[in-house]
Amino acid sequence: QVQLVESGGGLVQAEGSLRLSCAASGRAFSTYTAAWFRQTPGKEREFVACISWSGGMTNYADSVKGRFTISRVDAENTVYLQMTSLTPEDTAVYYCAAARTYYGDYEHAYDLWGQGTQVTVSP
Repeated sequence: QVQLVESGGGLVQAEGSLRLSCAASGRAFSTYTAAWFRQTPGKEREFVACISWSGGMTNYADSVKGRFTISRVDAENTVYLQMTSLTPEDTAVYYCAAARTYYGDYEHAYDLWGQGTQVTVSP
């Protein structure tokens, strides 16, 4: 069973950068699609980005396109989310997710989730 643990969140000023990491246990992780979602209090969890099992395909929410980059290093069993030009609207708990047979932005198709990491962007 693959388990996911996020890290790298914190407090950053607007226009700053952060890199989130999602470390996976289990050798099968390289065969999973991986994704990042985020959630703010009182709102639905929203899709941020996903990357295919091969790393050959990526997809981004319009709100982060051109600012965030998702990548994976299967030798490290880790998925990254590089975030640049951050704004206060990016403040949220960021979750890593993985899906065995799905690629896309539908939250409920992802069956593995991390515990989340808080990202706070100050004005």
